[in-house]
Amino acid sequence: MSYQVLARKWRPRSFREMVGQTHVLKALINALDSQRLHHAYLFTGTRGVGKTTIARIIAKCLNCETGISSTPCGVCSVCKEIDEGRFVDLIEVDAASRTKVEDTRELLDNVQYSPSRGRFKVYLIDEVHMLSSHSFNALLKTLEEPPPHVKFLLATTDPQKLPVTILSRCLQFSLKNMPPERVVEHLSHVLTAENIPFEEDALWLLGRAADGSMRDAMSLTDQAISFGEGKVLAADVRAMLGTLDHGQVYGVLHSLLEGDARGVIEAVRHLAEQGPDWNGVLAEILNVLHRVAIAQALPDAVDNGQGDRDRVLALAQALPAEDVQFYYQMGLIGRRDLPLAPDPRSGFEMVLLRMLAFRPADTGDAPRVALKPLGISQATADPRSNPVAGAAMAAPAVAASAPSSAPTSAPMAVAVPVVEAAAEPVAVAQPVAEPAALQVAAPALVAEPVVEAPAPAVTNLPWEEQRPQVATVSAAAAETVQANAAELEVAPPQPVIQAIAPQTVASAPQFDADGDDEPPPGDYDYVEMDAESFDYDFAAVEPAQPAEPEPLPAAQPATGLAADWLELFPKLGLSGMTGSIGANCTLMAVDGDNWLLHLDPGHSALFNATQQRRLNDALNQYHGRELNLQIELRKPEQETPAQAAARKRANRQREAEASIHNDPLVQQMIQQFAASIRADSIEPVDTPLITED
Repeated sequence: MSYQVLARKWRPRSFREMVGQTHVLKALINALDSQRLHHAYLFTGTRGVGKTTIARIIAKCLNCETGISSTPCGVCSVCKEIDEGRFVDLIEVDAASRTKVEDTRELLDNVQYSPSRGRFKVYLIDEVHMLSSHSFNALLKTLEEPPPHVKFLLATTDPQKLPVTILSRCLQFSLKNMPPERVVEHLSHVLTAENIPFEEDALWLLGRAADGSMRDAMSLTDQAISFGEGKVLAADVRAMLGTLDHGQVYGVLHSLLEGDARGVIEAVRHLAEQGPDWNGVLAEILNVLHRVAIAQALPDAVDNGQGDRDRVLALAQALPAEDVQFYYQMGLIGRRDLPLAPDPRSGFEMVLLRMLAFRPADTGDAPRVALKPLGISQATADPRSNPVAGAAMAAPAVAASAPSSAPTSAPMAVAVPVVEAAAEPVAVAQPVAEPAALQVAAPALVAEPVVEAPAPAVTNLPWEEQRPQVATVSAAAAETVQANAAELEVAPPQPVIQAIAPQTVASAPQFDADGDDEPPPGDYDYVEMDAESFDYDFAAVEPAQPAEPEPLPAAQPATGLAADWLELFPKLGLSGMTGSIGANCTLMAVDGDNWLLHLDPGHSALFNATQQRRLNDALNQYHGRELNLQIELRKPEQETPAQAAARKRANRQREAEASIHNDPLVQQMIQQFAASIRADSIEPVDTPLITED
């Protein structure tokens, strides 16, 4: 007897022998057992997933001599003839070779005749999408209302090419691709029954190469048996398929994990001996890194589709999560740039060397957030804050205006302070452009000091922004302007508000030579406006600028250790990113020299081991002894220094707005000149006004 290939020898002959496709088999078995039979079935799916096999089993179920059921006997003459492909009432049609409308008409001419032996006449049309449009039109009426003794079984790998008129007349069942685990399980059963020695790694190679098709897996197994002289070995299968040894991919990753440049180059040299596709090797590395990332986030979700689940879990334990993401991104960029390299191997080597050169620094002592419930946390910062200037205090503003008897054409002058780092404020007179209504000769306005009532002093915390002071105009000055305008018989000028900001010169920031911090990015899109060139058109409506979100208020007010931290933190003299980290912490526990802080996870992007060390050093210097500081990423339940500062700023802002709205001069200008108050231009004055002569 001639040899029969495994794909035909092991073709299922009943629903019990089917591998996979449970969602399809359940519906068919229930329909057959309950006698709820449709007249047309359509099976779709890729090659080798069981479309024709299921159709033949249905034909046996319908025509078995024992009756209609989901379990044909398999021993009667009808079942044997169907298995051997010679049953007269099972008409199998290859639509790819009979595409003409004449062939379809000839086929349908025999539909009206009763079956010769069986209970039903079954038409099995394979690759039905290959029929012409005229053939489909000729088939429509018969497919919709066939005689009661006729059943249509259609199979196709491309259901998108079928007309919707055909789809609407059939029960459609979509067959899924076979996962590698299911293929390996079935191949193991077949080879065990055939008494053929095999290695499990070889079956995994065959399962992945089959690409979801069980028939392809059986055909490749036949080829592997011939190649290995009756054995299915991993080395032989790898040589037959020309695939990459997966162990070498893990060798490259282990060398990257250890930072061993020599090991990486040696691994590339061993790969080069096989003459691989370097782009494919890089793709395999990315595939492994993807599965490692999944294992770190959810270990139970890692499948064994490539037979390396244990290796993936081991890598997930040894490789930091940030390194995995970094290597994956580097690999993606490397695949894009690989065609630009002088040769593929050198490009592949440069990708690996780039991963080594730019690998993240070791931050094993930094607290980590658990990966399973992790969300994408983004650090928020106030763009108005100045981490470079540190604790530099804003200079006081000066308000000056008084009448004089000596006429002159000199413009008005307002004293504006210039603040230098670690220096006393110096008043410098800068001219302010006059409004158009005052471009006439008028009595000079000589600056006379007018001392306003001092505002309550508010202590600025080191991390708070240094706000510019706003110059105010006294009521006497406004009356003087109106009196001068009346003497010259000109209309009182409309109020013009000039935004005058102090010019601050701060020393360049200093960074530790051994630190990991980088200088903060500069405000490249900020342009300081000159008071003389500033011209605001009140008629134009500016679009509302989105306000930067302030820190959310705490769930509870600070008490106990949290209140002690609010009082202690300003005395540490911290600034920059370290100050921002400390400002968003709260003190949770003090056990002797062991301190525990909780840091808002929203600021975890700024946190690293260097920031923790600097904060610990500041505490040691303040207390004069060595403390052991621990920081955990948890949402503080009580108020942090940053939240306290935000609350104080909001209170000062509300007080400033109320003061402006209740000012008699402002009310008079609103009534007489139809003026309006721009809320976004109101800023609180944090220090008392000081008059300069």
